[in-house]
Amino acid sequence: MGVQVCLYCFWLRRDWSSFLAGTGSGLLGRQISEALLAWETSLVPTLRWWVNSAQQLGMSEQAALVVCWLALLSAGICLALGVFFRPAAIVAWLLHLCVAKSGGFLSYGVDNFMTIGLFYLMLAPAPRAFSIWPQRSRKRSPDPQLLGFFRRVLQIHLCFVYFFSGLSKALGNGWWDGSNIWRALIRPPFNLVPPEFLVSWKFFLPLLGISIWAVELAYPVMISTRKTRTLWLVLVCAMHIGVGVAMGMYLFGLVMIVLNIAGFARFAPAPAKLPAAGG
Repeated sequence: MGVQVCLYCFWLRRDWSSFLAGTGSGLLGRQISEALLAWETSLVPTLRWWVNSAQQLGMSEQAALVVCWLALLSAGICLALGVFFRPAAIVAWLLHLCVAKSGGFLSYGVDNFMTIGLFYLMLAPAPRAFSIWPQRSRKRSPDPQLLGFFRRVLQIHLCFVYFFSGLSKALGNGWWDGSNIWRALIRPPFNLVPPEFLVSWKFFLPLLGISIWAVELAYPVMISTRKTRTLWLVLVCAMHIGVGVAMGMYLFGLVMIVLNIAGFARFAPAPAKLPAAGG
């Protein structure tokens, strides 16, 4: 997730100001999305909170947005390195949530799942075994029961996400005949695959559409079964790699792979063996 946050910042670095500046300076003006959100609730944090506070200190809006970008990038670097893990997770979650809500018209699924992943990091025990300061992990290891609880909640969360995503796809005709995949791959700016290639392989689109919703619909059962867990984890990760490569949605594919690996992959290092008696 730390790498995900860093890539997110670098991906938006050129458009950060135009993406999040106020009305008259930005692409759409974040005040529009913030006003619509405030009409529903005033409790969700937005960049308006930060910008207004920074302006009280004599800082311009552009400078406040730059500081926000630097803070989010720094939090991502700290998460990736395992430094100041808890404060970095809180800062990353809060700032990313503000950015996602203020840029609501231009945000999509990657923002939602990044918020989810950072929320779990903010509450779950710190994975000190992967810190750049391994000596800290020897002093205080995370509670395995608490760590297992948060991992189980993440697993259930993903099962709900994929099941209802697959169910909604299966109830429509577009995923049976492949027309939804066709429309997704020819719509700018996701039209990375040449239309001629899609036409020559049009007979494969219905099979691909059925395979996608079948994998998602069966996800809760197959990923929870020990014998099929590895296979389904590979299928889901391959599906997201395909989406990222074919449509240019690299960040979305990466965050979904990260959440699946965090939830179901067995990658924790083995505990250190105790020395033999008398050895």
